[in-house]
Amino acid sequence: MKKIAIVMGSESDRPVVERAIPYLDYFEIGYELRILSAHRTADAVVEFASSLEEQGYFAVIAAAGMANHLAGTFAARTALPVIGLPLQGGFMDGFDALLSTVQMPGGVPVATMSIGKAGAVNAAVFAARIAALSDEKVKAKLIKFAKAGYKIPG
Repeated sequence: MKKIAIVMGSESDRPVVERAIPYLDYFEIGYELRILSAHRTADAVVEFASSLEEQGYFAVIAAAGMANHLAGTFAARTALPVIGLPLQGGFMDGFDALLSTVQMPGGVPVATMSIGKAGAVNAAVFAARIAALSDEKVKAKLIKFAKAGYKIPG
């Protein structure tokens, strides 16, 4: 089973991030969820990001609000695809997180989703699209998902 790392900046991000879980479950993508902050636990972020491939992950979803340097920190330290999930919060209600996620320097790409709950769902579906490049079972489920109106069938 393919697996993805999901990192979030703080425990308070969990209700939004967990919106991705039913989709990952549907696509049969394993996941590990960790709380890591590019600011408060920088050494742990670097250590985890540097070991993703050897731990068998195929991609990362990095969710954080406000300055949201989490996705960029991961993107700078792994060759795996990084999916940035900006979260609401702060006086700009997530717009600052969106901008800090999408404005990466050339050569350090982050696929940036929309702010909040819809972004969490899209991060999971985008991860499935990445997995489908090398997994026919995930690809078949994506086709079924699309035919069901981009909803989990059943």
